[in-house]
Amino acid sequence: MKKIVIIFVAAIMALSVALFAACSAGPDAEWESMFADFSAEDQNYQFDEVVEQPFVSTDEQTASYFSLDRNTAGYALMRRQILDEGLRLNAGSVRLEEYVNYFDYDYARPTDGKALAVGASLFDCPWNASHKLLSFAVAAKDLELTDTANNLVFLIDTSGSMYGADRLGLIQQAFVMLLDSLGANDTVSVVTYAGDSRVALEGANGVEKLRIANVIEDLTANGSTNGAGGIEKAYDIAQKYFVEGGNNRVILATDGDFNVGVSSKSGLSSLIKKKAQSGIYLSVLGVGMTNTNDRTMNTLATNGNGNYAYLDSITEARKALVTELGGTLQTVAKDAKIGVEFNKDVVAKYRLLGYDTKILTQEQFEDQDTDAGEIGAGHTVTAVYEVELKENAVGNVATAELRYKLPDGDSDVSNDASESVSVTVTTQSYNAVPSGDDAFVSCVLEFGLLLRDSQYKGDASFAAVLARLEELANYVDGDEFKTQFCEVVERAYEIYGEQA
Repeated sequence: MKKIVIIFVAAIMALSVALFAACSAGPDAEWESMFADFSAEDQNYQFDEVVEQPFVSTDEQTASYFSLDRNTAGYALMRRQILDEGLRLNAGSVRLEEYVNYFDYDYARPTDGKALAVGASLFDCPWNASHKLLSFAVAAKDLELTDTANNLVFLIDTSGSMYGADRLGLIQQAFVMLLDSLGANDTVSVVTYAGDSRVALEGANGVEKLRIANVIEDLTANGSTNGAGGIEKAYDIAQKYFVEGGNNRVILATDGDFNVGVSSKSGLSSLIKKKAQSGIYLSVLGVGMTNTNDRTMNTLATNGNGNYAYLDSITEARKALVTELGGTLQTVAKDAKIGVEFNKDVVAKYRLLGYDTKILTQEQFEDQDTDAGEIGAGHTVTAVYEVELKENAVGNVATAELRYKLPDGDSDVSNDASESVSVTVTTQSYNAVPSGDDAFVSCVLEFGLLLRDSQYKGDASFAAVLARLEELANYVDGDEFKTQFCEVVERAYEIYGEQA
């Protein structure tokens, strides 16, 4: 017994020494040393499991419906895990649409006064020679941020888990960068939360950049995480300074680790849905490593009529809050959803690639009250089906109808009335040589199928993706994010190899 006690004490002492050494190197070093060489499954990343859609025979069902949005967090989080951490991903975390929609494409913008335009194309499926890819390309109208008065509340998680340059430090840099785009018609408030919540700044004018920046830069991280309390207070402040016809928005920056107050997925969904009815939108900026709760952040953005981006670097922060600021902050179409009707005389079966958690029924698509996705100014959104055409069949392949509502205050008519745009694809639409946009989209999709080891990946391979990307060198050149995607694929190839 004495021997066992001695061994136990020695083990505790050894563990204490290891933890002390890690802690003395600082919080970032602690996390990195404790989780080095682990896969994403081994770390504490928290995702909602994604179950991919199967093929559907048109003899059984000819219509497909889903909610449309442009969240991009999944791609940026994957990129960090691959490039910075050298991890294999949790396969169930792969959201194909967030990979594809991370990038911008040269889609035709609306010219008829509509908020959205939709086009379509049909081309060969690279990983299954007997199938085609049917792509629907959505483009939103452009708006300048100065076109609308902005009432913004920066809701910043300052709990202990946010300590570090890649968490609170990155958020502080991001919000300070955003200030450059604001002016005299804009109002900024800052709410923080840890064990409790507090108003750090209320109702500052957009021209008071130094004052706002000083408040943001003085924030420190410490304590537990009462995210629900922070949300309540942020919406109260946003309501206090509400601008009729303006852009009223809470911008939440967090690692998603809520551990005080309302913290369950169902509880947060209920809370944020009630807040969304006030006409105040929500943008979520995720940060963090190993403790990142993607599930919580995705739930908040989905139910808060907003978007969700993950910041893994200052470059990504600049993309979300400078380059694409109009799309991040200004919604041009809310409750966006698509219904696709396939021609059973031409199409044998089809499968939606991505949007697995956003499937709707026909009743939900027809119901104007269905809460669907939001699309920001200037954004492009892509939805792709893998289809098998019947041999020698000609004619209409499918017709897609995109329905959406105008944001509150964006029209003299009722904002509950749906707008609609449609496009029909025929067998004559087939392109033997796909456009640069379509070819690149197919590379991103194939890459995603490989990361999730999809049962539908067919002949997909990292080598094939890299070969096609090399052929797209002229198309990719000049776009830093598409160029970086090539690096991501190369690194993933090193980590995974070619899987059977």
